[in-house]
Amino acid sequence: MSASRGSRRRRTRRRADMPLLGGARPPIAALLALLLAVAGTTALVLGDRDRALVDRAVLTSQQHVAEDGALSLRASLDESVTDIERAAAQFDGDRAGAPDALMDQLGKVYGKWRGTAVVDPGSGTLLAARGENIPLATVLGGKSDKAGQPGARNAKAPKAKDPEAGAPAPLGPQLVRLPSGETRMLVVAALRGERPRLLVASGTLNVPGISSGEDRSLLVVDSAGTVLASDGPSVARKAWAKSARKKAAAESAKTPEPGGHPGASGHLMGTGRGDTRMAVGYAAAGRVPGETSPAGGLGLSVVTSVEITEDPSAVRTQAFGLVAAGVLLVLALIVGWVLLTTVQRPLLQLYLESRRLARGELDRPVRRFKGREPARVGAALESLRRQLLGERPTRSGRARGGFGTRGSVIVCAVVLLAWAAPLLLLVNRAGGTVAVPQQLVEDQRRRTDTASDRVRKALNEGWADVASVAQVIGADDREASEAADRAVLEKTLREHGRYRAVYVVDGAGKVLAHAGAAAHHPAGKAPHDDSVVQLNTSGKEPLIAAYAAVPGGKGRAVVGEYDPQFLVSMVTRPGLGQVWLIDKGHRIVAADRAHGFRAFTKLPSGHLDDLAVTAAKHPGKTSGTAVLHRGKGTSDLAAAAPFTGGGAVKDLGWQVVSSQPTSWLELPEYRAQRRTMLAGLLGVTAAVACLGWLHIIVIRPLLGLADQAEALAGGDRRTVLFPQHHDETGAVVRNLELIRQQLARPSGRT
Repeated sequence: MSASRGSRRRRTRRRADMPLLGGARPPIAALLALLLAVAGTTALVLGDRDRALVDRAVLTSQQHVAEDGALSLRASLDESVTDIERAAAQFDGDRAGAPDALMDQLGKVYGKWRGTAVVDPGSGTLLAARGENIPLATVLGGKSDKAGQPGARNAKAPKAKDPEAGAPAPLGPQLVRLPSGETRMLVVAALRGERPRLLVASGTLNVPGISSGEDRSLLVVDSAGTVLASDGPSVARKAWAKSARKKAAAESAKTPEPGGHPGASGHLMGTGRGDTRMAVGYAAAGRVPGETSPAGGLGLSVVTSVEITEDPSAVRTQAFGLVAAGVLLVLALIVGWVLLTTVQRPLLQLYLESRRLARGELDRPVRRFKGREPARVGAALESLRRQLLGERPTRSGRARGGFGTRGSVIVCAVVLLAWAAPLLLLVNRAGGTVAVPQQLVEDQRRRTDTASDRVRKALNEGWADVASVAQVIGADDREASEAADRAVLEKTLREHGRYRAVYVVDGAGKVLAHAGAAAHHPAGKAPHDDSVVQLNTSGKEPLIAAYAAVPGGKGRAVVGEYDPQFLVSMVTRPGLGQVWLIDKGHRIVAADRAHGFRAFTKLPSGHLDDLAVTAAKHPGKTSGTAVLHRGKGTSDLAAAAPFTGGGAVKDLGWQVVSSQPTSWLELPEYRAQRRTMLAGLLGVTAAVACLGWLHIIVIRPLLGLADQAEALAGGDRRTVLFPQHHDETGAVVRNLELIRQQLARPSGRT
């Protein structure tokens, strides 16, 4: 019975001495598994890439073109709605009896409306009108022959209470189809006063500011897929165009992704005809949840299409991928064998030898080990065995020769990095001679032109807002009080995020009323004429201001200073690369958020300056200039588009310049390069992670174990040995502690 209990205690103690899952086994096994996975990934991702993937780059570009158009369309319509709502809000009760004055003010400030009218919704009376006929029946819920006549006074429109008439249309924007087939956007706003009145404006729904050309078609469609506006070659009868319209309309209600286009967007590939196919992009002019955008609720979408020519050639990389994967498999077997023979197996044998000595089995010498650290520990164990047999401590058993385990790990790392580094840095480089489709160059030009037009319109709209404020401040013959002026300015600042400061200056440049940040109008200088002006050409941030004279204000003017972040938001567009807004001297005024900018610095490359000079020589052109620039081993799509179309910004001389490295495009050569780099990066990651793990968990403790074993063999009996980990190295340390305790007992000394 006693013998049985002793046998169980010995088995329990033996199991406690055995290392758990740790030490050299997990990192070596993980390294082999990861290298196998990297080899398989390399063979899979480096397959032959069909040249048809050029279509993907062009398709993605068409999607971005459509997104730019949808964003420009929505911004333009939102601004139109805001203009009318602000005009209605400024037409207060004191002047409610002068609707003609409001028509005159709108005509002076905003020239984009085809027709405007003031209507009494209760009686259906047309109080004032300007411009073309407005379909007031839509607003009043009935039909009329006289409503909307230009210059009409007190003409009778149908009453909303007429039994044959429906309910009046709600305030805000709505789309109306005219008998001629044209589409008008009506904006309805309520006028304040003793009697309810409506201000109605009618505008043309145009395609966004994208140059279409002979090869590009643009459509603006509603939620039912009906074409409301078009430009370029006719595409209405094409089956793929109908599919794009339906898909854009169907996805317009989907929740957009965070940071993406505010609305549904995508691309389609049309049917082929010979070696040409039709690339289609679509985007909904929607809004993100919680965003206030009147036009975002109209269900409009922009569809763009262009013909492209296919190239049936392919980029051949599959053979290279198979060879690279095979080489990695061979290297993985070699590295695994080296680590097993130089690290894992010696550790297990050291554990067995130390356990034998700790149990008192001293009849045979400790085996000899190869490798520096295992040989040192083995020699120390042999010295300890002799001391347990009665010999005195000696340093003659120290072993210093051999190749260390740390060196083995370094060699394995070098071997694996020799495979991965060329893939990551050298092999399958596309270079700067990759064939880039001309369509991508044209799309870069069009998108840059759209960005330039968007900034120009935004600055002009800002000036129109300031001019509208000037009309209100100078509406009375008497001098407006400072408190009243400040209230109007603060309201304008709240309603428009484009300004950081709005203020009134007199003829001598003195600030009379102010709202927002500090004013930067030069003290003692008269206000500029009605225009958008650049106030500085150096400093930490650009100062851009819109000036509008106060009618009858004796030299007074309203000034609205633009927020620099507003300009940044105007030029930030995905898929366009680096974008800069530059002034007449080619100094940077704003840049996209992704890359940032330093105010008034020069463009980063000489070829961009040359391109801006070329674009500035053709001020009458409606589109910018784009080139495919090739440098030393690199190439990029560069475009420049100056402000065109006049308005308050006509004297600025600004341009929008963009540059997109061709390596960012989804071309087959660059896809093969990125996939090759991915394989190399995976190889580097696997080698560094697993071999670093092995070095930290095994190699460093093994170096300490060799020092501890030699110190113990040299006569150090007082240092208690504690294992750091429950693995092979820790098990050897525990056995050394047992040997130390045996040698430290009086019976164990000679």
